[in-house]
Amino acid sequence: MILGVQRINMPQLGESVTEGTVSTWLVKEGDYVEKYDAIAEVMTDKVNAEVPSSYTGVIKELIAKEDETIEVGQLMCYIDVEGAESEVTGEPVQDKGAAKETSVENKSSSMKNRYSPAVMRIAQENDLDLSQITGSGKGGRITRKDVEKVIQNNDRKVEQAEIPELEDQSKLEEEATEEFTPPIIRRKPVKVNPGDREIPVTGLRRTIAQNMVRSKTEIPHAWMMIEVDVTNLVAYRNAEKDQFKENEGYNLSYFAFFLNAVAKALKKFPELNSCWAGDKIIQRKDINLSIAVAHGHELYVPVIKNVDEKSIKGIAKEIHELSRKARTGNLAKEDMEGGTFTVNNTGSFGSVESMGVINYPQSAILQVESIVKRPVIIDNMFAARDMVNLCLSLDHRVLDGVICGAFMSHAKAILENISSDTTPIY
Repeated sequence: MILGVQRINMPQLGESVTEGTVSTWLVKEGDYVEKYDAIAEVMTDKVNAEVPSSYTGVIKELIAKEDETIEVGQLMCYIDVEGAESEVTGEPVQDKGAAKETSVENKSSSMKNRYSPAVMRIAQENDLDLSQITGSGKGGRITRKDVEKVIQNNDRKVEQAEIPELEDQSKLEEEATEEFTPPIIRRKPVKVNPGDREIPVTGLRRTIAQNMVRSKTEIPHAWMMIEVDVTNLVAYRNAEKDQFKENEGYNLSYFAFFLNAVAKALKKFPELNSCWAGDKIIQRKDINLSIAVAHGHELYVPVIKNVDEKSIKGIAKEIHELSRKARTGNLAKEDMEGGTFTVNNTGSFGSVESMGVINYPQSAILQVESIVKRPVIIDNMFAARDMVNLCLSLDHRVLDGVICGAFMSHAKAILENISSDTTPIY
């Protein structure tokens, strides 16, 4: 029987996902698995997913450790595959023991000087010489944890001494501006006081932090807000919600009406359904709205596809299904992909005004705030009306105030004129 040693790498679990954390191995070395059997649970900023085996065979060696974060395409484990050929040579492997020994030797000589993008970035940000760091990974490869350990040790040394002030800050800033590269400034580490609780930043939280920094660093954010009178919407929804819940089994939320209005506004102003792509702007044809769904302390951003083609009932059903999947940990990567514009229901937390961070690489995010009773002047008389603020964050490389103002005004007009005649639920 011919056995071939094959690699199983970290798969792409979302269109903008670059890494994942192995939360749990579902197999151990020596286990026999069929093709498509789940071998590990992986967590990213977008989804928790099971990684299937690419082959039928015996798990030979687990490379990635639990709670270790690795890049997409990086090696997770080796598997002995019946009737397969070696991935490296393309020839059948006659002696699997010799093959493994050769593979390990090759790895030891080549892995030490192969650095992941995360390791390179952290080293550059902290002015570290990677050749002076001893790696603990496979074949002596330097891992993220190795670099972070060196930084922690250096920070302890820095904490013992006073950091001198820059002698000529203005000159340094001028030189940095000319070269388009910011200076590397070592900052004094944050001191931990007695009684403070240190929470390791791993997995989902670290990935969210990296994406937020990328969004705020690369995207020039601008912001605007508009006030909308949704008294008619509130009356319409309140009159229909009980019968709807009885018929359909899930809630008729205000959010479904807001998503419907946003989709109509994007249809009229597709410029906001775009993204920046360096030397061009890509205007998306499909209107796929990303929505924020919280589960405990975790936040997911699943996508409702082709919202402009769905009724209020269809949108409400999608919201219900995606929320259920988030609560039960069953969101699939297909549920997280393809978003073109984000609508965040910040009003569910009682917020009345907020500035959202754009969901990279989209060009805008709309915050729907709380619906609040306010006194409003109508025909020179005070009236109690249901009011809501819509807050838009926009990518100023792609969008300008004029087009965004027109988009917001159109969404406002749709929401203020909602009725059973203009906006049927079914």
